[in-house]
Amino acid sequence: MNVVKAPLARAERTGPSSADRAAHASPVVRSMEIGQHVMAAVLTVIGVIRAIGDGTPVPAAVVAGLAILVAHATGSVLPLRSRGLAVGWLIGFAVIWLAAVAVSPEFIWVAFLLWLLAGHLLTVPWGLLFSALVLAVVIVAPILHHGVTSYANVFGPVIGGVFAYGVSRGYLQLLRDATERERLVDSLTRAQHEMADLQDELALAQRESGAVAERTRISRDIHDTVAQALSSIRLLAHAGADRTADADAARALSQVEALAGDSLADVRRIVAALAPAELEDGVLAAALRRMLDRAHDEAGLQAELHVDESLPVLPTEVEVALLRTAQSALANVRLHAAASRVVMSLIDDERSVRLDIIDDGAGFDLAAWEAEAGSRSSGYGLRFMRARLRELGGGLDIESAPGEGTAISVQLPIRPEPAPPASASAPPASASVPPASDPAPPTPEEETR
Repeated sequence: MNVVKAPLARAERTGPSSADRAAHASPVVRSMEIGQHVMAAVLTVIGVIRAIGDGTPVPAAVVAGLAILVAHATGSVLPLRSRGLAVGWLIGFAVIWLAAVAVSPEFIWVAFLLWLLAGHLLTVPWGLLFSALVLAVVIVAPILHHGVTSYANVFGPVIGGVFAYGVSRGYLQLLRDATERERLVDSLTRAQHEMADLQDELALAQRESGAVAERTRISRDIHDTVAQALSSIRLLAHAGADRTADADAARALSQVEALAGDSLADVRRIVAALAPAELEDGVLAAALRRMLDRAHDEAGLQAELHVDESLPVLPTEVEVALLRTAQSALANVRLHAAASRVVMSLIDDERSVRLDIIDDGAGFDLAAWEAEAGSRSSGYGLRFMRARLRELGGGLDIESAPGEGTAISVQLPIRPEPAPPASASAPPASASVPPASDPAPPTPEEETR
């Protein structure tokens, strides 16, 4: 661990890991690291030169200086990843410095480096205490070695110590601000990317919803017009062939009946092809069962599906919305919940239908998620599901807690609010073109169902 970077260890524990990596790569941090090594080398060389000039034996002065440099360099290579180890290294470095001061008082110059490190590695109360002890050594060392001191030897270190400690705390705040800025930039970048993904998903969902609605409309129109007409033609041709005595006419009517039957079969295939792929068998429950079976086969999820027997036939847009919501919820369970079991229930709730999805996974802090909904970029999937359901007059309720799993309840009206009529003069439905909800003659309707 580098002693300059040690204060950022706390940022690593409280923020995303990328913040620490960004701070480590910051030019400011690298400049401070280089500057600290240069300061240690310069102060130690000054101490050695002044000690030799003061009469200290050269070997003793050089050994003391090398010990200081080695102790300082150790802090750059040792894997000190905790605050306690960093503080232990600082105390060891101070002890070596104290031994060097015992050799010669000229090594008190290194005290400036100790004051800087105290501001970096220690909390304010302990940093002030450590700095006061270093200052005491700086003031007392000349007296012990020479028996005298001067005002300059007292007030100079006091002013220098206050300045060095203050600069250290200021640099530490700059480092924290730089780390916070890096974190904010990363968060904004992620939010921008996820917002772009969300916009793409919204656009895709709108296109898909429009396509499904249009396919459904065309399918219904074909069923209520062309299919009904072909069915009527087939029945009339069959009845006419039975009643006529003319062989040629009977043969022609039989051909008309066959052609109408073939065309009716083609229309049925077209109507079936226009339905959503997942609902091609017309049963939402079957589509949900297939989806749960795939989750069991691919992820090992123990899945259960409960469907009310009283559930009526649902409009296509409601079935599609429920199916898409179930797909999104089940994807969240597989990706984020680490669940082993999921229960899905399709419930008849009088005028509405309810889809409940419950898992036994990790859960999450729902209150924090709701509070952060406007400022953070996480959780767009759930909010998108809620927005999509509200477009159909429904809603999404969520219950979750850390370690207690998640429960999602989807409500949709069985019959969405009808759109206002395009014109007051629109003619009512006649018996010749019966609506889908009130078929005309029973036999043709049975033919085209």
